[in-house]
Amino acid sequence: MKLGILSRSKKIYSTERLLEAAEKRGHEVKIIDVLKCYVNITANNPHIYYQNDFEKSKLEFDAVIPRIGSKVTSYGAAILRQFEVSGVYSLNGSVAITRSRDKLRAHQLLARKNIAMPITSYAHSANATEDLIKFVGGAPLIVKVLSGTQGRGVLLAETNKAAESLINAFLNLEADFLVQEFIKEAGGSDIRCFVIGDKVFAAMKRQSADGDFRSNLHVGGRAEPIKLRPEERAIAVKAAKSLGLNVAGVDIVRSSHGPLVLEVNSSPGLEGIEKVTGKDIATAIIEYIEKFAINRLKKRSKQKV
Repeated sequence: MKLGILSRSKKIYSTERLLEAAEKRGHEVKIIDVLKCYVNITANNPHIYYQNDFEKSKLEFDAVIPRIGSKVTSYGAAILRQFEVSGVYSLNGSVAITRSRDKLRAHQLLARKNIAMPITSYAHSANATEDLIKFVGGAPLIVKVLSGTQGRGVLLAETNKAAESLINAFLNLEADFLVQEFIKEAGGSDIRCFVIGDKVFAAMKRQSADGDFRSNLHVGGRAEPIKLRPEERAIAVKAAKSLGLNVAGVDIVRSSHGPLVLEVNSSPGLEGIEKVTGKDIATAIIEYIEKFAINRLKKRSKQKV
């Protein structure tokens, strides 16, 4: 199978592991920087081209794995959409990726599917500041910038006065943000569930560093393997499915009234969770692609005959 990994760099751990796992299973793999792709959009014969410092070529894959960074979501999704139009199987679809990257839209879709999450409020007018704070139960509360990733742009306001100042500052900057209930009983911990298809393949508990409330490993958090409760597995899979994702990193928190979904990541990193759990997630992803992409190729071959 011809497999493309859409990634900005070959040196990223997740990209290296996926390349290694795919080649070990006999696939022809190429790593593609989406920003170096360009397209010819026609009704009958659309093509995607790739040009870097060493080559210029027309791209033809049976399947692609999108590892699109948040800063290039718009262009990356457009290139991925062109692959989809050409009949190429994508591990996660372009629509699902853009849904997950828009935190507000993602929360609205999760709410529509009755998936439990921290109480969340959103507004554009400074006149609504008092109500935003009241809706989430008052301080302490979380203010989360919509474009932030890996724990960046997530702030804790410990008093109502601090929350009011923070919210008004963001409104004055015309920044898009959410106000969210702070789950105090979680004690600065959350759980990353790595969902592949209809099951949680691996999970780890992340704990924030002393003096911080964010548990992300990139900002100093530590992690350990964890055994999930049945309801946690169920909510993680349901959250990924509600956004249309086949592979996702679903972050949940244990509250006094059950598990709550914090966020759904459409390009979850492999390094932390593989090293913590000892599980070969990269190979599991390739096996999942084989199951669906190869079946699609067989159907396409029959149609041509």
